[in-house]
Amino acid sequence: MDVTGIAKLATSIADTGTRQDVAIAVLKKAQDIQSTSALQLLDAVQATAPAQNLPPHLGNHINTTA
Repeated sequence: MDVTGIAKLATSIADTGTRQDVAIAVLKKAQDIQSTSALQLLDAVQATAPAQNLPPHLGNHINTTA
């Protein structure tokens, strides 16, 4: 292998490592954004859910013969 080939290989390996680091950082940021959005959505649903005054026996059984 000549010196130019070795230099190209080393540059390629370094470039690949940098690309992977950037891709992982972007993925982690996307996951953080999704988790924040999910928490905000759950908080909004809980805040807007009306209080229901239903009898305690409702919702305990599922009718499977309908």
